[in-house]
Amino acid sequence: MEIMHIHHPYDQKMIPDEQVVLALGYFDGVHRGHQEVIKRAKEVAEKKNLKLAVMSFNHHPSIVFQKMNPETMQYLSTVNRKAEILESLGVDYFFVISFTSAFASLRPQEFVDQYICGLHAAAVVAGFDYTYGPREIADMKQLVNYAKDRFEVVEVAELKNEAEKISSTHIREALAEGDMEKANAYLGYVYQIDGTVIHGDARGRLLGFPTANIQTEKHTRLPRNGVYIVSIRVSGTWYRGTASIGHNITFEADRDKTVEVYILDFDKMIYGEDVTVRWHHFIRSEIKFSGVDQLIAQLKSDEADTIAYFKDHPLDEVTL
Repeated sequence: MEIMHIHHPYDQKMIPDEQVVLALGYFDGVHRGHQEVIKRAKEVAEKKNLKLAVMSFNHHPSIVFQKMNPETMQYLSTVNRKAEILESLGVDYFFVISFTSAFASLRPQEFVDQYICGLHAAAVVAGFDYTYGPREIADMKQLVNYAKDRFEVVEVAELKNEAEKISSTHIREALAEGDMEKANAYLGYVYQIDGTVIHGDARGRLLGFPTANIQTEKHTRLPRNGVYIVSIRVSGTWYRGTASIGHNITFEADRDKTVEVYILDFDKMIYGEDVTVRWHHFIRSEIKFSGVDQLIAQLKSDEADTIAYFKDHPLDEVTL
């Protein structure tokens, strides 16, 4: 997959000189609803014998429209993670548009002319709620008029899980509750984050449960504080693990939040390694223990829960 970062106004020469089927959306998390849009676009592309392209943005539009602080924004998927998922879905071109004030000020017809026709779209596929300006003048129903017979418009209906719409908002809510089963069901894959192993205070090693302290990528959205069953990829291999998100409140107050993973059946030194953590199941909330013995007993219980979980959910069943 070829990734192109586009800043408005762009040079037309940087756009591949061939027609494409273009899927539109912000696609935070690339959840099952997003996947349905891309799947539909893939079907149209194969029917037309064209390549599949996706257009998204480098950050959330709310940074421009609602003046949100870009430093504090958290995402279900970074641009790199988004690209990884899109490539697995068969996307050929990924256009990442810089969402600036200048881009946001485009009128609907200008957007269509420059960022649909300009990207050589023979067909556009988007969800029922996609907009490219104020909803009252720039929704999917009106896109046909702006197209002026230059491209086909395909609208994908709302996808629900039982009675609830599958949305990035509902996934964020599930993460905030630690409900990984719901979040992962809506995503269509196991939620994951990337990070680098850094030095911690080494207290876990003294307790007999050495942990990898993970410095997560900037803007990564973490699940709620607590203890989780996870899997972790180190040097290309997946391992079972128990992770803690929290402040280590047993030992002292006002500590910074950390992400630590106890990796089962693992004894290598991995400082500086880039790792990926997948979040499978919430075990319990963060607890302040009365002493070390109580903490160790709980860690042993958490380890037993992790072992039992993976007997029923083998690592080789994980996708994406």
